[in-house]
Amino acid sequence: MGTAIKPILKIENIKLDELKGKRIAVDAFNWLYQFLASVRQYDGTPLKDSQGRITSHLSGLFNRSLFLLRNRIQPIFVFDGKAPELKKKEQDIRAERKMKARMKLKEAIDQHDIEAMKKYSAQTSKLTKEMIEDSKKLLDGLGIPWIQAPSEGEAQVAHLVKKGDAYCAASQDFDCLVFGAPRIVRNLNTTKKRKKSNSYSYEKQPYELINLSDNLNNLGIDQDQLIALSMLVGNDFFPSGIKGIGPKKGLDLVRKHKNNFKELFKEVEWADNTELGWKKVFDLIKDMPISEEYTITDKNGNLDIVKKILVEEHDFSEDRVQSALDKLKSHWEKQKQKSLSKWL
Repeated sequence: MGTAIKPILKIENIKLDELKGKRIAVDAFNWLYQFLASVRQYDGTPLKDSQGRITSHLSGLFNRSLFLLRNRIQPIFVFDGKAPELKKKEQDIRAERKMKARMKLKEAIDQHDIEAMKKYSAQTSKLTKEMIEDSKKLLDGLGIPWIQAPSEGEAQVAHLVKKGDAYCAASQDFDCLVFGAPRIVRNLNTTKKRKKSNSYSYEKQPYELINLSDNLNNLGIDQDQLIALSMLVGNDFFPSGIKGIGPKKGLDLVRKHKNNFKELFKEVEWADNTELGWKKVFDLIKDMPISEEYTITDKNGNLDIVKKILVEEHDFSEDRVQSALDKLKSHWEKQKQKSLSKWL
């Protein structure tokens, strides 16, 4: 779900070249769900191998990872750990939404409605443990580091950027800002096109960079107040938000009360909207568990492993995979030659 604060944010369009030579921390689940929803056949069904296993996530992960590496952008993928108990309501909402989409999909199939099949099929996406493990193995084969977060991946991503282990977070959602990521980049895909919400059509999108410090200064609030604002408009831990409060009205309220959150949540009648204490939600976001036990090193990839996963195990076209890997190897060789030339 994320938090709906986009209308009040200052967003800068950037060129891909501005990210060259930088590490980016990727919200892995955010991207994998993108691939499951968008990498599909003409009728909306996901890509599958000969055993009926979904491979859309592997196709998307492979192509986007190579795109980043060829452009000298080093991704670090962060995977979600155990979801906080407070996220259960959001998970229940998502499960109900998928169930309704499956019913609509069945109707569309019965009526041979291709457009409806595309729309509702994408909404039934489910990320399984097997998909996650396959994704990690593929990243290992490509020599791309990944980190297992203890809880919310976006909080761990934000931590990496705050520590300087990555230049920015890569996610479509704005939760990383709420967790304190100094910068996030959006629309970081190979085509500069993004799937429209609740649709199977696409719209052209520029690469976007959002600077947290600039936005806090522009909005006239601090990080704690941004957390409170996300609670008013709704986030993964209080998905409904306060009825009638959007980002602009929420911002006015936060500015009015500043850091007197007790009075802020009293005015919006928080207690009448939920039995969940506002401070419990606030403290969870502010102190979301993160891990310091990680290392980020440049790994030596094993492209034979990549071919084994994609071609032998999941029936990808050997010619297409080999062609993509050859381009990557050629890029690596050029980079090595450039590095050597500096010392000659």
